[in-house]
Amino acid sequence: MSCCGVSAEGVLALETASITAEEIALASHPLGEGLQQLDLSVPDVHCGECIVTLEKALSRLPYVRSARVNLTSRRVSCVYHEQTADGPTDPAGIIAAIHATGYRTNLLTQADWHSERAKNQLLLAVGVCGFAAANIMLLSVSVWSGADAATRDMFHWISAMIAAPALIYGGRFFFRSAWGALKRGRTNMDVPISLAVTLSYAVSLWETMHHGEHAWFDATVSLLFFLLIGRTLDHIMRDKARSAINGLARLAPRGALLVSPDGSRRYVAVEEVKVGDEIAIAAGDRIPVDGMVVSGASDLDLSIVTGESRPVAVSDGAEVSSGAMNLTGGLVVRATKLARNSLLAEIISLMEAAEGGRARYRRIADRAAALYSPAVHSLALATFLAWGILGGDWKQAMLVAVAVLIITCPCALGLAVPVVQVVAAGELFRNGVMVKDGSALERLAEIDGVAFDKTGTLTLGSPMLVRTDATAEGEIDALATAVALATHSRHPLSRALVRSCATTLSRFDQVSEIAGGGLEAIHGADTYRLGNEAYACGTPLKTSASDAPLTEVVLSRNGVLMARFFFEDTLRPGAAEAVSRLQAAGFSTAMVSGDRQSVVDATARALRIDLPLGGLTPKQKVDEIARLSAGGHRILMVGDGINDAPALAAAHVSMAPSTASDVGRQAADLVFFNDRLDVVPQAVDVARQAARLIRQNFALAIGYNVLAVPVAMAGLATPLIAAIAMSTSSLIVVVNALRLTRMDSRKKKSWASLSVKGPVYEVTPA
Repeated sequence: MSCCGVSAEGVLALETASITAEEIALASHPLGEGLQQLDLSVPDVHCGECIVTLEKALSRLPYVRSARVNLTSRRVSCVYHEQTADGPTDPAGIIAAIHATGYRTNLLTQADWHSERAKNQLLLAVGVCGFAAANIMLLSVSVWSGADAATRDMFHWISAMIAAPALIYGGRFFFRSAWGALKRGRTNMDVPISLAVTLSYAVSLWETMHHGEHAWFDATVSLLFFLLIGRTLDHIMRDKARSAINGLARLAPRGALLVSPDGSRRYVAVEEVKVGDEIAIAAGDRIPVDGMVVSGASDLDLSIVTGESRPVAVSDGAEVSSGAMNLTGGLVVRATKLARNSLLAEIISLMEAAEGGRARYRRIADRAAALYSPAVHSLALATFLAWGILGGDWKQAMLVAVAVLIITCPCALGLAVPVVQVVAAGELFRNGVMVKDGSALERLAEIDGVAFDKTGTLTLGSPMLVRTDATAEGEIDALATAVALATHSRHPLSRALVRSCATTLSRFDQVSEIAGGGLEAIHGADTYRLGNEAYACGTPLKTSASDAPLTEVVLSRNGVLMARFFFEDTLRPGAAEAVSRLQAAGFSTAMVSGDRQSVVDATARALRIDLPLGGLTPKQKVDEIARLSAGGHRILMVGDGINDAPALAAAHVSMAPSTASDVGRQAADLVFFNDRLDVVPQAVDVARQAARLIRQNFALAIGYNVLAVPVAMAGLATPLIAAIAMSTSSLIVVVNALRLTRMDSRKKKSWASLSVKGPVYEVTPA
């Protein structure tokens, strides 16, 4: 179960009395432009109210630019200015602000230790309270069987002595949280729980002291036993939700074998590897940071990057990513990124961010929970006064009020959204999709159309030479000349030419590359040009094939056309299946590309895309997304390039492949880490299933309270029954959320259930 304020971990966390300036400096890392980011573990956060409290407190600091609390990882990420008008800032104020709200904080290196210790202490508390409840229940059976007054009083006193240490030991998780909230002038859901447990024990002790026939020590300890079971399950569930992140973190090597300029080698922590350092990687080791191979040859397992298990050969000059497994030979790699900026760290960061965003549904739950505690306290007080005034039995009034406090705890409501989003993020991760923001799942479930970029998204951006039209000379000589020029360029079409032919001419006397035009080479008295027709031949020829569906490159000698080379891009695996599935589900599809309209039309025909739009500038892509959105449509944009970033940001929700530019990945809400595009409809399916489960969870939580509150206020539920009912409602919400894993495995063919009404796109005249 979820709660606000100081939690189980907070009870166990060490007092953060001495986080030194050096430790803060190590925990911070620069972002550029005078900004630093400080990441801290705050194990006390458990719900939306905790998030709001911390983010508001940190945002009040004048040097803090932004603060984000991640509920799943229980982490605070704070971006702050190194300098202000008053001078250098002191990041220790961030830690002080967290402490001032009543939450504990520690370094991230201690987070896993605290989490494991907290789980062990919770399990021990469950055992203690369960043992106490069982023994008190045995004594209660004797009392219920008709024991005489003296024996009954003795059994009640024994029960009181067993219950007291159990309540102190097990109840400290709730008592400390409630006190931390009350002394700062706010409430949380542990306040009514603490009141219920304390009042139930106090009333029972009063009855025992006055030789009463009834005492409720068994109900009090059993209530605590059930509450601790729920809290332990919540803790284990959150650890399980982070298992994918922890699994990725275990893939990251803890150190690297640094190669010094004199050839000596020494082992250093991976955090000490700097850009430009050379590290040795033996066969069987994982690559610790992104880099470039400077010597050696080997095969790499890149499944963590591409999702494909087929080994990839690398040698000098090849770029390698952190987390990849070196399979066969030794390598020396020059680091191009720090460990915290490498691919594996980025993947972990994306996964941790999956639960960080607070979607609309969650904000509703947070507001409901914030209003819920005062409402419950008012109901309990009204029930107490009504039973006391109308019935005249203040002891019974107290018991009924305690039952109301217990049975109306909003734990199920607080779990309704986050537990589903955690499970859904895990399912998407197993399908190779990283969710950067929890709200992205909600928005993905609402789409009614999909817009794709072409190059790098629907296609792999790896053109192939499909036809050569030679004019002045033989085709082989023209191709060999073009390849000789192309070896001097990194342009994708130049690389495609080089791959197409192994024969080249002798070295040119001089070669230069003209941005936006092509290549120019001098060989003796001849000048060769390779590029677009206007550049190579001076003016477009009447036989121009610029409207053809293939990409064209022209080779000329002294301004005279020698040959035309036609290229075709390679479709991304799964592109046809993705478009087909989306259309079968009722979604309309569009292609928004900067490529020539004829090329876009050819790709659209191959994939059967509804609306192909070519020749668009970045602004025109945004305008097209805005036009569709203005018509009431909610568009998923799938793109990869820097030119797609504005459209990715403008769309209702967006996705990008891991091969996208840094800007494209940052602009997208979701990132997929394999080559296949059919993960797009799979992600839509998971998001819609999650949306249905969230609605079901709200219905279950609200329905439970509608039924339970009148029962409790009518005096028909004892504290024991109330405890069982409250714990059961939370477990039902969790179990309902876990159905997502079974639904995803069983509903691979359920695309008809995703259908939406009506077409989204209208083809507008050119």
